[in-house]
Amino acid sequence: MSSPDDLAHRPLRSFGRIKSRALKPRQAALFDTLLPQIALPDPKAGPIDPTALMPDAKEVWLEIGFGGGEHLAEQASRHPEALMIGCEPFLNGVGSALRHVDERGLKNVRLHADDARDVMTALPDASLDRVMILFPDPWHKARHNKRRLVQDETAAEIVRLLKPGGRLRFVTDWKDYADWALERFERTPGLEWTAERADDWRAAPADHVVTRYEEKKLGDTAPIFLAFVRT
Repeated sequence: MSSPDDLAHRPLRSFGRIKSRALKPRQAALFDTLLPQIALPDPKAGPIDPTALMPDAKEVWLEIGFGGGEHLAEQASRHPEALMIGCEPFLNGVGSALRHVDERGLKNVRLHADDARDVMTALPDASLDRVMILFPDPWHKARHNKRRLVQDETAAEIVRLLKPGGRLRFVTDWKDYADWALERFERTPGLEWTAERADDWRAAPADHVVTRYEEKKLGDTAPIFLAFVRT
């Protein structure tokens, strides 16, 4: 059981509910059969070595908050030579991702059904080629901004994890969150915004995968795509 000191130093949750409805029988079964095979080691138990997870991986990608897993599974299918690490605390989303992995027979996906920040802490310096944050919880009320995933500390941790030349992609459909994230990423040493013209943040990158969340258009703007490189 966590002590009061542990709770006091634990970062605020950057996500909302962790379950909405009962898992479908197939997804529930995959939690018992497939997830143990592809789950990341417990990040709180010690460092995680990506080379031990997939020794022949040419690259290592991290998706923070993969939602239903459509984007993660499609990128894994397109890039079988890359290890795809996905973190998502919403259990229904994890169940959906497990179904995608199972149906496609993907061998290069590893999942963490909890807070991505624990995994980030456990990964070694300069171990990632890409970090992807797509449509994170906006916490758009001003009093809740402190719960947003993107904070100065998160940005600095991403810089630590990215290899030189590694890339960060952040996508949101909330104008205020785009401004918030851009401000924090731009003031973080080691990150350079790659945009040169408006279309660079208005138009989806060539390899973007549209997800069910994006199709719902729940934000207050068309998706804004922010891309950064680790200098």
